[in-house]
Amino acid sequence: MAATEAAPTLIGSVQRALRLVDMVANSPRPVPVKTLAMRTGLTPGTTYNLVRTLVHEGYLVSEPDGLVLGENFPAFRLQSDAGGVFFAHVRMALRQTADEVGASAYLSRYQDGEVHLIDIVDAPRSPRLDLWVGLDSSAHATALGKQILSDLSGEERDDYLSRHPLEELTSRTISDRRALIAELDRSPGFAVDREEYAIGNTCIAVPVIAPSVRASLAVSLPMGHPRFDRGLVGKLKLVARRLSMQLGADALGGGAARLATPI
Repeated sequence: MAATEAAPTLIGSVQRALRLVDMVANSPRPVPVKTLAMRTGLTPGTTYNLVRTLVHEGYLVSEPDGLVLGENFPAFRLQSDAGGVFFAHVRMALRQTADEVGASAYLSRYQDGEVHLIDIVDAPRSPRLDLWVGLDSSAHATALGKQILSDLSGEERDDYLSRHPLEELTSRTISDRRALIAELDRSPGFAVDREEYAIGNTCIAVPVIAPSVRASLAVSLPMGHPRFDRGLVGKLKLVARRLSMQLGADALGGGAARLATPI
């Protein structure tokens, strides 16, 4: 090989940084820095230094439970199927909701005939509900689930309800199928859970609709909270609309959207 054709000099730190970003992009959940260090074999100090730089440049964002992709990650402008891209979209929407409303924010999705909880972001002064019954068994008693059920076709809804008994979780849970369907059919474009899942708490949810995605965005608040009003619905719908547009743009860019693996 001639001197002018010598192998190019590779910058090891750049390679390591790209590897970290790639691992976060392909993870359906936030990735702690310690996990990145363990998976790559890098020292904790080196990993933290690389992550600090990537966060500063906007390629990663540090969340309480780990790292997600930041707004400067190229795939947000050029569509990617990576689970981390979609999870980052969801996380940013939930973070915005929790910060603006001051209440814990949730996102659920209907997939393969089931309703799944995708992610939760806590608000400092309004911790999440104790989810003592999984959403897959309590959709009828939650705003997250009822919003999705109201968006399903009659055939899809009948199939779902035929496989999921309407368990009475509280004295306010709608456990009669006809009564539940009547409420779903009267949906004003959002869904409300009034102590149907947990006494003393209420939730409100709005739809998130994009190609191959039927989901709902919700917040939970104590009953009688002053922010539980039409203004809150408007704020949620604005965030949900932005998220729907992001997921729709991703799908149009090449491939159906895939949200994170249910938690």
